[in-house]
Amino acid sequence: MADPVWLLLMFDLPVKEPEQRRVASKYRKLLLDEGFSMIQLSVYVRHLINGTAAIPVIEFLKNNVPAQGHVRILRLTDDQWARGWRLYGSEYIEPEAPPDALVLFDF
Repeated sequence: MADPVWLLLMFDLPVKEPEQRRVASKYRKLLLDEGFSMIQLSVYVRHLINGTAAIPVIEFLKNNVPAQGHVRILRLTDDQWARGWRLYGSEYIEPEAPPDALVLFDF
């Protein structure tokens, strides 16, 4: 599991009542705080250095699903992510590139 991976998270939450909307907003904020990026309203993605690094993130997500939430998580390799299609109308847009590596010391 040494290859980088993308975690793609999709969810449905009820939002008819004010409290349900608060729960949905709180969940979206939780995902952003965990390093996910929103690619659509209920679709988030996060890049990780390898599949092993994804395990604690997946466990965290499993433990934080809202009571009425329906969540699906897919783990994709960089290659699978890059082969995806991203369209805006009829225009093709390149998939997101992996983020730059974190530099701790720059001499």
